[in-house]
Amino acid sequence: MNLKVKLSFWQIINMNVGFFGIQYSFGLQQSAVNPIYDFLHASPDQIPILNLAGPLTGLLIQPIIGAMSDKTWHPRWGRRKPYFFIGAIICSIALFLFPFSSSLWMAAGLLWILDVGNNTAMEPYRAFIADTLDEEQQPMGFQAQSFFTGFGQFLAYISLFLFPIVFVGYTGSLPTWIYASFFLGAVLSVTSIWWSMSKTKEIPPTEEELAVLKAEPLNVFSPFIDIYKAVLEMPKVMWQLFLVYLFQWYAMMCYWQNNSKSIALSVWDVTPKNPAGYEKAVEWNGLIGAFGFIVTFSIAFYLAKLAKKHGAKMIHFVCLLFGAVSFLWFPLVQNQYVFFAVVIGYGIAWASMMGIPYLMVVAVISKERYGVYMGIINMMIVIPMIIQNLSFGYILRNFLDNDPRQAISFAGVLLAIAALCTLLIKIKKIKVSE
Repeated sequence: MNLKVKLSFWQIINMNVGFFGIQYSFGLQQSAVNPIYDFLHASPDQIPILNLAGPLTGLLIQPIIGAMSDKTWHPRWGRRKPYFFIGAIICSIALFLFPFSSSLWMAAGLLWILDVGNNTAMEPYRAFIADTLDEEQQPMGFQAQSFFTGFGQFLAYISLFLFPIVFVGYTGSLPTWIYASFFLGAVLSVTSIWWSMSKTKEIPPTEEELAVLKAEPLNVFSPFIDIYKAVLEMPKVMWQLFLVYLFQWYAMMCYWQNNSKSIALSVWDVTPKNPAGYEKAVEWNGLIGAFGFIVTFSIAFYLAKLAKKHGAKMIHFVCLLFGAVSFLWFPLVQNQYVFFAVVIGYGIAWASMMGIPYLMVVAVISKERYGVYMGIINMMIVIPMIIQNLSFGYILRNFLDNDPRQAISFAGVLLAIAALCTLLIKIKKIKVSE
């Protein structure tokens, strides 16, 4: 047997540094892409459909890449590393080109390419953690990813506040600071992944595992067959988690699409039609978002300890409640400094979302299928996002008066429902044999 070796704290940190670059890119998608759409004169109800790229590419790419990585092994390049390195290169190219968008549809097209890269990197990276760490160290590994999620997104959000001070004026139709933020992301995507690849070796498959790989080689049909079989055999815990995710991720999309506009209305009483005033709201959203992610990476490792003591389900339930309170409070604030208190709940919820649910899943799946099931988890994330992209424009226009503040209140209700659904998850503390 090829046993997993216990890693030191700093070895676990090094293997997760790549998540920093990936999440800086995701942070820009959350914080800067929608303002770019606004600067390019998108109407509020167009924003959801313009965000369709992310979840749709996630639905298509991540489970396929995850299944492919399960059937990959190269003595030099490994199993998961080739996928997240190729994904990082695609991200870097798309991030470099994104600020040059001259129209809504050019920006939307580049978002598709950016998401292909992010999704190619994401799930093999999660499977990489599950491959390398034993059951005792997996909470630390996944929460290290949560830490770097918070740190990467902190940098993305803080750039929205700091870069306008340094990079003033406009280049074309977009503020110059947007170019600086995206160019930095292009560098970080590749360099952070390279660091983790150089510092961490993948565990070679055993002779038995190699025999299985040779007997069932990777081909054009095998990822789809593996996904189909995995869905049919999916543990009940994952179906229960899917119900949580339906409400959780629909809510998150509503928040990301409307937070800057909500701040602009509630604090400065302006809309994107007033570019100078709206840019101030975007900068402030970057600052408070950065503070929220300080909370995320500050609490990430503590949540791993709490999950061991009290169970992953209860920790996720409590964290989602913190997030729901944050969203319900958000649109009521009229003093921009109060937002620093408001986003604490969001930061706590996000720390849990990025790590704790994976602990529920790796406890009930075998390591030979980590890749495909991590991809299926992402399908469970992006399906609610796709539903939101297709439906929320209608809801916002016809029931919420195109008011971003009402959109975020709506998100708060949905996140509270997601928290209650978490209590329905039934976890058997049984580890599937490897």
